[in-house]
Amino acid sequence: MNESTRYEILKQREMMKGYTSADAKEEPTDQQQKLPFPKPLKEAKPGDMIRLPLDFEDVVQDKGILTLLKERESCREYADEALSLKELSFLLWATQGVRRFAGRYRQVTFRNVPSAGSRHPFETYLFVRNIEGLLPGIYHYLPEPHSLELWAEKADYGEELKAALGGQEFAAKAPVTFVWSVLPYRTEWRYGRKAHKYMLIDAGHVCENLYLACEAIGCGTCAIGAYDQELLDELMEFVSGPSSEEDNEFALYAAPVGKRMTKGGE
Repeated sequence: MNESTRYEILKQREMMKGYTSADAKEEPTDQQQKLPFPKPLKEAKPGDMIRLPLDFEDVVQDKGILTLLKERESCREYADEALSLKELSFLLWATQGVRRFAGRYRQVTFRNVPSAGSRHPFETYLFVRNIEGLLPGIYHYLPEPHSLELWAEKADYGEELKAALGGQEFAAKAPVTFVWSVLPYRTEWRYGRKAHKYMLIDAGHVCENLYLACEAIGCGTCAIGAYDQELLDELMEFVSGPSSEEDNEFALYAAPVGKRMTKGGE
């Protein structure tokens, strides 16, 4: 291992560590300095929203938590079968659905996954290929109205998504591929330089809920952390490259979803 690689590894290890004695000398966070509060949700683009059903109980199979935990595993092969809008609605609700708001002047959201300080820095995007009632394209999930908006009219994204996800063809051919972006400042506002560790932990909460929710409706998924940052950001119409802007947004995690065909993962 050369010195440059060793240095980069050490930097990343330090980011993973918790509080230290040096924190006492840390610059006050933007919250402590009473700087403007970042919005907890991304605003919708002008245009029509697609309302998602909330009566999705009938698509959830009768499985107890013990069975779900025992049978949860990564799935990379999917049946050539569409997901219903109710099934997609359930998966979105389970991973980022808003239960309620709290706070009069500085609102935070309480959702179906935990997040450090209820900051919830993620946005959910969907590469839709085969969902009943939806045209193929890229969609953005709006958690508070539990709706979708068409993010990009791009029905032929397959090859671009495959390239962005490191050549993993199964992900691009899935009925739907979830891509979570992160807006770091939502968490940085409160936690400063410690925020990035918390955001990575929070990402795991979201994807594990997707695994369990998929298992509950006869679907499978496979978490993907190997992707080309620049290609995926450009495909999702984000500004690629380093940025210290408060509205900076970039892709962080992905997971294709489809009906189970075979089992065999980790």
